Amino acid sequence: MARRHTGGCRCGAIKFEASSEPFYTSYCHCSDCRRATGARVAAFVGFLTKDVTFHGNEGATYGQYPIKRSFCPTCGAPIAYSDARIDHQIFLMLGAMDHPEFYAPAVHSYVSEQLPFFHLEDDLPRSQKHTAPRPDDVT
Repeated sequence: MARRHTGGCRCGAIKFEASSEPFYTSYCHCSDCRRATGARVAAFVGFLTKDVTFHGNEGATYGQYPIKRSFCPTCGAPIAYSDARIDHQIFLMLGAMDHPEFYAPAVHSYVSEQLPFFHLEDDLPRSQKHTAPRPDDVT
């Protein structure tokens, strides 16, 4: 039996589930993710958009094209990140997953923006920029 991939916000107004296995897990050290989450580093679980269903409220969004972030308008919990250049993918916040322990990050992105006093000791690959492939010719 396949594992259920479920999650939601703190107050329960937003719930979601994915019907497929994630294709991506990462840490992101960029300053935008730090500001969006209030954390030293963000962690994401990537699914194909077509495989993710939201139940109840889908959340509010903000961001500048091509980036959009969603959050719960009631409790403020961050939910997801999407990029119009790769709109068939959605990156759910690891902390929004019901069982975050199932989704160990596999890579570090934007280590060029990593805080100098924070370092995770692991053997994961580290990229200076993004790690989810985007078309080079679209901005």
